[in-house]
Amino acid sequence: MPSQKVLEQKQALVANLTEQLKSAVAGVIVDYKGITVADDTKLRKELREAGIHYMVVKNTLLGLAAKEVGLEGIDEVLSGTTAIAISDSDYVGAARILCNYANDHENFNVKLGFIDGKVIPVNEVEELSKLPSREELVAKALAGFNAPISGLVGVLNANLRGLVCALNAIAEQKQ
Repeated sequence: MPSQKVLEQKQALVANLTEQLKSAVAGVIVDYKGITVADDTKLRKELREAGIHYMVVKNTLLGLAAKEVGLEGIDEVLSGTTAIAISDSDYVGAARILCNYANDHENFNVKLGFIDGKVIPVNEVEELSKLPSREELVAKALAGFNAPISGLVGVLNANLRGLVCALNAIAEQKQ
């Protein structure tokens, strides 16, 4: 039986993980077995720069935290080595980074993901990873709004240019 101190530490870890899961908009659970320290360091750096929390967790602790949050179906994949990437604001960042990493490293596998408290299977995580980021979508929308305005400016400039050329031709004719 674990000592009271160890039990309190585990309860604190579950409470911390539960809070992170509650505040998360999306997350991905992976099997990281077989990757090198250098690859892991590179992956962690990329995730950190994207604002994504990545940590290795014990399966039992993640299972307890998921149960408290209401993420049903996670228990099925909680075996072997497990790490979780949690994002507080970006729905596709963790999926994109981890799926790209899994494609490059055969030992690294995505187990499943979740979005807004709903568990999604691996194939949906892969589809999510192919979506453009929020910033790209906003840029495309703004470009769409900008195109008609740019066209109007071009038409008005062409009309003004034509008027100036006509007036210039009349002025030259009268001289």
